[in-house]
Amino acid sequence: MILIGESLNVISKKIGTAYKERDPKPIIEEALLQKEKGMDYIDINLGPAKKDGHELMPWVVQVVQEVVGDVPLALDTSNIAAIEAALKVYKPTSKPVLINSIMCRPERYQKMLPIAAQYNADFIALMWGPEGLPRDENERASLAVELIYAANELGITNDRIWVDGIVTPVNIQQPQLMSLMEFQAMIQDIAPGAKSTCGLSNISNGPPKHLRGILNQTYMVMLERKGMYSVISDPLDDQLTAIAKGKRQDIVDLIYGMMDGNEPNIASLSKEMQEYAKTVNVIMGKTLYSDSWLEV
Repeated sequence: MILIGESLNVISKKIGTAYKERDPKPIIEEALLQKEKGMDYIDINLGPAKKDGHELMPWVVQVVQEVVGDVPLALDTSNIAAIEAALKVYKPTSKPVLINSIMCRPERYQKMLPIAAQYNADFIALMWGPEGLPRDENERASLAVELIYAANELGITNDRIWVDGIVTPVNIQQPQLMSLMEFQAMIQDIAPGAKSTCGLSNISNGPPKHLRGILNQTYMVMLERKGMYSVISDPLDDQLTAIAKGKRQDIVDLIYGMMDGNEPNIASLSKEMQEYAKTVNVIMGKTLYSDSWLEV
């Protein structure tokens, strides 16, 4: 599983202040930490950056690239001018720079796809359409066809496209989690060779902090079973990184088995494995979500 580190984010007080004050030190420290933690990409998230994004994004890119070498970057802002300004100064890496993201709205992709093509960039195709979040996997598929076709028309091949079907919080949109997995399984039929990704931490956006890790880890494994290529993840979650890099096959085997209908004897499992099994049942909708699901 390819990991895209999420923590160079404007919503972080430390990083947000560093962006505002053009202070490179916290940015460099965070970038080096993500490299040390094994992130395959580093996401630079400026948020809307409406005022000065066209100046800020290229500055941050240069600061980060100076210290992380060949680690590719993901450029994350809704400011199109900021994306293009950063692409102009980006030093080529062994894997292409990644634009995060291009929504399936004509007013967005008609402007952004030519930029991706011009700079030979990969991009995340975000399944957020004119009506917002798709209702099910079929609406996701319809949006994917539209956006991928538009990209192909500009010469962007499927392997440069990373489809993001959008992860939703488990505590308010539990059924959407299964819909996303169904869509994930459809991607290779829609666009052979396309990659995929998601904002993994969205699943645990809302539940208490101590439950975030187990939700993120479990759902990552479930998505990987359906073909997910990468996730945007928390670099500080060492357990998640270990699972993603093949170091916890026991956890993967348990979750895959449950997805195949092999319900384990919960009482016979270790406490750690019981928690993963219970979390699979919550994500699959077999157990109604509550903040106490691990205690039941």
